Amino acid sequence: MVGTVLKHYRIETQLGKGGMGVVYRARDTRLDRPVALKMIPPGLIENPERRSRLLLEARSAAAVSHPAIAQVYDIDEADGNLFIAMEYVDGRTVTRLIADGELDLMGAIEIALQVAEGLAKAHDAGILHRDIKSDNIMVTRDGHAKLLDFGLAKLVEPEPDEPVSPAELSRTLTRGRVQTIPGAVMGTLSYMSPEQARGKELDRRSDIFSLGIVLYEMVTSELPFKGETPLDTMHAIAYEEARPLTLLRRNLTPEIHRIVFRCLRKNPEDRYPDAHALAADLRRLKHDLETGTAARLPVGDRLRVWAGRFKGSFPGGTRGMVILLAAIALGAVLVAVRFDWGGLIGPAFIALFVYRFVRNRKKRLIAAFTRKVSRFPEVRLVAARDDRVTVVMDKAPAKVYIRITALVDELNRSLFIGKDVRAEIRTDITEAEASSMLTRVGVLYAREEGGAGSGSKPAKGKTRGGPTSSAPPSAS
Repeated sequence: MVGTVLKHYRIETQLGKGGMGVVYRARDTRLDRPVALKMIPPGLIENPERRSRLLLEARSAAAVSHPAIAQVYDIDEADGNLFIAMEYVDGRTVTRLIADGELDLMGAIEIALQVAEGLAKAHDAGILHRDIKSDNIMVTRDGHAKLLDFGLAKLVEPEPDEPVSPAELSRTLTRGRVQTIPGAVMGTLSYMSPEQARGKELDRRSDIFSLGIVLYEMVTSELPFKGETPLDTMHAIAYEEARPLTLLRRNLTPEIHRIVFRCLRKNPEDRYPDAHALAADLRRLKHDLETGTAARLPVGDRLRVWAGRFKGSFPGGTRGMVILLAAIALGAVLVAVRFDWGGLIGPAFIALFVYRFVRNRKKRLIAAFTRKVSRFPEVRLVAARDDRVTVVMDKAPAKVYIRITALVDELNRSLFIGKDVRAEIRTDITEAEASSMLTRVGVLYAREEGGAGSGSKPAKGKTRGGPTSSAPPSAS
């Protein structure tokens, strides 16, 4: 539709596409200003009642005015196309900022605070968002957060008596984390609240849970709930606890942990009662960080953080802890029956050797992976942090990417215990960024000057630390 005119809107370029339709940047020729036009697919408004409800809710959303909410200007129809005209926000999404590594703790708190204040204004007007996610939060060039698509998830939600076929639900679930599920479970998979995942009725505390997920993601660069399949992710949201923030990023203030995990309580009654309370806590935390004051977690929360950290760092995780406790119990029994311990010296040495072999296997496998990858002349640098390996390379034929991916799969198949290694191939690194990466702990290989481009042989890199470095992972 680029180049066409709908009413007084001239469509200039396509901005994106999602479950609610296609979004274009257009020019309002009457007021001479840029707008975002969201085209509503005809299939979402075939039902007359749903269509009338869409008009009503769009008008309600347009009535909410707040600096942190992208304004809805108009809803209209032309040439059989129903569209919503909204404020055009020139900036980058939070997803993009996380991927670029441009969010520090203060930036994350400031964005969450602005969004919470916008949520409070909309909730007071009786409007829920239902699809808060990092892709729906834009940050303008001057640092102002804007929450997009406010109230639009409700626009296509069916009435309770509208059936949804199992085939449609299954088909939508398999699309992954970025899809909204119309007519069944509203929201985006990785950002749903437990009540959304179960298809229950929602209130303002559901939006608070989703904002807690975004804040967790901004602080750690990881999502708190994720599984191998969409259904696994929904199960994790509904029943599993997120990993403590301090396991993923050291030296965080305890107060940010308390705020995030209060947002992420499974029971809505245990969360913040409204966005006003959340914004108040974020405002206090921002003030404390700016003034240099510090707070301590309550004893119960500190114990939970300690237990999570111990569990995450123990070899084999929960299984390893069970084996250790079983060994301690067996030792107690042997002491009680006055067992002759001299006969255990030999098996103990063998057990120690096997333990050290298994414990260091991932490090050896990553080192072997690095040696194989470094043979490609396009590879500039290999770094490892925790379970993440980053391969920096020049542009290369597709077969090189396929070969590196195969080497990662081979590495993970060879692991006995522990989490799989996740690999990231980057070709967008500048010389300055590459030089900065060389100063960090975890570099396993670095090509000599003039490696791939000038045809010289790649040099053997030196290890700076190891794959078990405690440095925080970079955003991917």
